[in-house]
Amino acid sequence: MARLLEKYKKEITLELQKRLSLKNKMAVPQLEKIVVSMGVGKATENKDRIPAAVKDLAIITGQQPVITSARKSVAGFKLREKQQIGCKVTMRGKMMYEFLDRLISIVIPRLRDFRGLNKNSFDQSGNFNMGISEQSVFPEINIDEVKFVQGMDITIVIKNRSAQNSYELLKLLGMPFRSDNTN
Repeated sequence: MARLLEKYKKEITLELQKRLSLKNKMAVPQLEKIVVSMGVGKATENKDRIPAAVKDLAIITGQQPVITSARKSVAGFKLREKQQIGCKVTMRGKMMYEFLDRLISIVIPRLRDFRGLNKNSFDQSGNFNMGISEQSVFPEINIDEVKFVQGMDITIVIKNRSAQNSYELLKLLGMPFRSDNTN
């Protein structure tokens, strides 16, 4: 079993139940899925960028990415409808907890000029969004083999009703948030 999943089941659910004063343990916020996506806007100029992004994302997540296509044509961006412009992976279960564990303990500490995650990155549903500017912060990526530096967006989808409850869950899981609300 994943280390973080075990910690969630044994310690965090009880602690959240106390902190949020919930009577039913089924009402405790829980992770539903993590979506990691790479938007490859420069794929319109260089066709080699999509396969490189797919390869890197597969190495990082351990799953085969789905290639995403443009829904509309946008002349200003030289983008045509159904043109490949990115890739994404949706993780659930054990793989999701293992990825989150690596993200918290290895990747986030390796980010340059990192001063903590912004508490205001939650949406109305309580999902957390963050961006990483380059894939080379992941230990699985060999820097010598990287053809194109590519950023990614990470969305942590949480089953619950409020951003405050989601914040408490991620804080207990070990996410390093800023102590103040400054950007």
